[in-house]
Amino acid sequence: MTTAFEDEVKDCLVIGGGPAGLTAAIYLARYHLSVTVFHDNSSRASIIPMSHNHAGFPCGISGTELLARMNAQAQLYGAAIRCRKITTLHRVDNLFVAEFENGRIRSRAILLATGVVNRPPAMPQATHDEAVVRGLLRYCPVCDGYEVTDKPVGVLGTGAKGFKEAVFLRSYTKDLTLISPEGVHDLSEVETSSLAHLGIRMGVGPIASTYLDNDTIRVTTPTETYSFASLYAALGSDICSELASQVGARLSEEGCVTVDSHQRTTVPGFYAAGDVVAGLDQISHAMGQAGVAATTIRNDLSEQATLVRC
Repeated sequence: MTTAFEDEVKDCLVIGGGPAGLTAAIYLARYHLSVTVFHDNSSRASIIPMSHNHAGFPCGISGTELLARMNAQAQLYGAAIRCRKITTLHRVDNLFVAEFENGRIRSRAILLATGVVNRPPAMPQATHDEAVVRGLLRYCPVCDGYEVTDKPVGVLGTGAKGFKEAVFLRSYTKDLTLISPEGVHDLSEVETSSLAHLGIRMGVGPIASTYLDNDTIRVTTPTETYSFASLYAALGSDICSELASQVGARLSEEGCVTVDSHQRTTVPGFYAAGDVVAGLDQISHAMGQAGVAATTIRNDLSEQATLVRC
């Protein structure tokens, strides 16, 4: 089967269909630039059952509804949305060439908004998905710590990340247990002492089984069974920055794409926004970065050839 170029060279190709990518697409389309968004339905926003800290939605909004609204808004102004995974990215004759299954597309600029992927606890996928939908399993205390106020909460993690997440959640509830994901905790004496001082219990994993009750998640370890209103997974995440590496953009030690204050990477014409960039992993933050990135892209393209309305 042949692989063919799409005929038109786009002004900008947005890779990633989450809040950052779609915000950028709305801006770019309203700048009268030709823009296509490629996504593979992997945005973390899609698994948010209900966001209560996104401004303008006092009663909350689900991730799927927010994305649907943003998709419709981007398309209203002329952005194209394609459900295809970009597998390869490189430069040819001052243009970017993005390849996907059975096709390639060329663009003057690229905005990478591929985000990160959470590392899930060891449990059946169906159990995991149901627990997330019901708010029994959570990944972001910044997003929804308020919802667990004064409730029994578990944190699955250890080391600096597990320690910091447990301490962060202590401002919401006094009923906290930090469970190690594998065996004994990897904590310093200072961290262990701090947890004890704050009244945060420590449990030893791994989790042997998980059961979802009406309003609790029951977690069994080799030594104990716990019942929590919510379990937070503090296991880290994997940054989706492979395409940035392919074009030679600089990455941080953690794998985040390095950008300047205008979301430019170290490769001319290549920009990044959202969770793939180091920062606060929040919808509002991603959208703000995307607005900056889209405006920078517009202005940088106009430096190459002044944008005028015919």
